[in-house]
Amino acid sequence: SAVTKGKGLQGPVRRWGIAVAKRKHARTGKLRHVGNLGPWHPAHISWRVPQLGQMGYHQRTEYNKRLMFIGTDGSKITPEGGFPGYGLVRNQYILIKGSVPGPIKRLVRVRHAIRPGKNFVKAPEFLYVSQESKQGV
Repeated sequence: SAVTKGKGLQGPVRRWGIAVAKRKHARTGKLRHVGNLGPWHPAHISWRVPQLGQMGYHQRTEYNKRLMFIGTDGSKITPEGGFPGYGLVRNQYILIKGSVPGPIKRLVRVRHAIRPGKNFVKAPEFLYVSQESKQGV
């Protein structure tokens, strides 16, 4: 689990993906607003109505990530010039298959699976790890 990339205060169009007002409705000058906030009664806005607010910087947990490799010598995987936006790997590291929430250098917590699979999976064998420069890619 990790904290996702923060995007600050965002409107309902970017935050929830609602449609932008078209044609006649756009004449009101409110192109990127919600069309309707709900009924008169009950006289409050439901939490289900898409509204503006904080987007990103939320705690998220992803399950069943496969650990590909755990190592201590960063020179075996560090490309020439280091990773863009990160630099050289100097400490212990793990290679995870798939995406991970959060920006570069943010802490990611990994734990044992709650319900491990029934079939035992062998550790993958690495024949080659590219160390070509990632600059300009």
